[in-house]
Amino acid sequence: MEFSFYTRPISNTLPQRSVTLSETFEWITSDKYEFVTRRIRVASTKEIRQKLKTSILDYVTFSGEFEWRNNNELKTHSGLMVFDFDDLDDVEEVRQTLLNDPSIETALLFRSPSGNGLKWVVPIDLDSATHQEWFEGIANYLKATHGLGVDPSGKDVARACFLCHDPNAYLNPKFSK
Repeated sequence: MEFSFYTRPISNTLPQRSVTLSETFEWITSDKYEFVTRRIRVASTKEIRQKLKTSILDYVTFSGEFEWRNNNELKTHSGLMVFDFDDLDDVEEVRQTLLNDPSIETALLFRSPSGNGLKWVVPIDLDSATHQEWFEGIANYLKATHGLGVDPSGKDVARACFLCHDPNAYLNPKFSK
């Protein structure tokens, strides 16, 4: 399962190269993004945090490899989908809920750049449904089962996901290759 990696800023839509979940996990848990993540989390307003994220963080498109970041430029779907949970009251409680859900397998789970959200990467089977159908189905399941709302922009196959520092990120051993 490979997907595209992009260097900052977000306006850069040309991927640098393809990467794996394992490599991404190593970056997230190492000190690679520690300083910039800390800088974002101490910003005084949400607007400043957003401006910093889009200018100082590298990012990936977990759902696939692209010629350039655009839904119409997908070369290969990775079989992964990312869900974004923002402004959580209890990040650790939601983290445990997602990790312990018996119906949906977690591939990668990490705290968002702001520190008050989560990025949840799950495998999907495109032989049984489309990317859009998977997004809607999982989003509806999360709402009905756990009362969790997801950022609707995740339905976009070219969805950018910022990389940040989380020494407690989780990588399912099944995806560590």
